[in-house]
Amino acid sequence: MTKSNFQILLADDDEDDCMFFKDALDELSLSATLKTVRNGVELMDFLENNLSNLPQVLFLDLNMPRKSGTECLLEIKESEKLRRLPVIIYSTSSNLEVMDMLYCKGAQYYIRKPADFADLKFVINRTISLLKEKNVQHPTREEFVIQT
Repeated sequence: MTKSNFQILLADDDEDDCMFFKDALDELSLSATLKTVRNGVELMDFLENNLSNLPQVLFLDLNMPRKSGTECLLEIKESEKLRRLPVIIYSTSSNLEVMDMLYCKGAQYYIRKPADFADLKFVINRTISLLKEKNVQHPTREEFVIQT
């Protein structure tokens, strides 16, 4: 995984959140490509059509139309071709029961969407650094939630 070709996929139906994410990513010293999809059906179609060129990471919103983020996570982790894709839950929810379930279902990390731009830059950078350091190993439950 070289710095110049880090591919990020963001699945989020909120246009403002997508722009906020893109702007934060642009300000980081990462050379990365961002692709966005707007709902769960579009996400799964994109992944199935790009099996030979999957992104290095998927940031996945939970509340999306047509197919929820949770449904997508389950499909990804049940697929032999997709299960190694690191899935970062990127949500406004802070429900501990939901977080525990997502951890058990194979999500890599959990980020509660920050309202502050500097915090967003921090969690994106921290997440990508962790992925590179840990070589996509599943973290302990204590390391699962990335906070500012």
